[in-house]
Amino acid sequence: MGIVRAVCISEKKGTAKQNVGECRLIENYGLEKDAHAGDWHRQVSLLSFDEVEKFRARGAKVDDGAFGENLLVEGFDFKTYPVGTRFVCNDVILEITQIGKQCHSECAIFHQVGDCIMPREGVFAKVIRGGVIKVGDKLELAPTRFRAAVVTASDKGVKGEREDLSGPAIEEMITGKGYQVVESKILPDDEEVLYRELVRFADEVKVDVIFTTGGTGLSPRDNTPEATLRAATKNVPGIAEAIRAYSLTITPRAMLSRAVSVMRGQTLIINLPGSPKAVRESLEYILPSLEHGIRIMQGTDGECAQK
Repeated sequence: MGIVRAVCISEKKGTAKQNVGECRLIENYGLEKDAHAGDWHRQVSLLSFDEVEKFRARGAKVDDGAFGENLLVEGFDFKTYPVGTRFVCNDVILEITQIGKQCHSECAIFHQVGDCIMPREGVFAKVIRGGVIKVGDKLELAPTRFRAAVVTASDKGVKGEREDLSGPAIEEMITGKGYQVVESKILPDDEEVLYRELVRFADEVKVDVIFTTGGTGLSPRDNTPEATLRAATKNVPGIAEAIRAYSLTITPRAMLSRAVSVMRGQTLIINLPGSPKAVRESLEYILPSLEHGIRIMQGTDGECAQK
């Protein structure tokens, strides 16, 4: 856990930032009124307070914000965390997008003491979710995101005869809920091909969950359930049953779905419908409970109900 020691902004680029004590962070933009905010990957700069203190111990008189940092935080060595790491402070979620930077011109601090720590100690982040941060607030590592793969089963999609809209719909929804999509594929409606990819995602890529879309109906080329069952080490029928039950409240044609849900080791495999609309409806229904299920599977959560 870290403690926010300064919240800094500058109204003009090329000038030192000033500690304003409290500021609103805007989603996918940055700190309100900060000159470096915008629709790009370096919306927020973070620097370790501990490293600045070491710098000051060398005799340098450095004000908060002098290195161009937005957030000065005690307790984290930010440069040791990989790109993609997320931090949480109050309602705010930040995701590291860049570690360090190249200085194209020597700043005023460099001329003053012959060194500048921001290029090697600072990191940059995007604002995933906005809110207010003030001095004294706690900054914490966000829980590890679940790793996901997305598989679209479609003969026509593989041939380029049909645009895949369902796969991107899955990606959009699950990334919005904090999942990391490590790979997505469009595959033919072939049982053997689908089976091999499901096994690869589970055993080699080791994702936490695989979402499939398409191939769950009554057509002779609908083979996704068969491939999924072949890959299974345990059956998890409740997820598929819940999707069907919910979908039946929308359309009676949901009774024609043969979708299944299973585990392969510590990977969930969930068959979703083939249409973007049905994909979104299904995910909206199951995602609130799915995180708990994945954590149970991984042994990081208890099965008993909370009091």
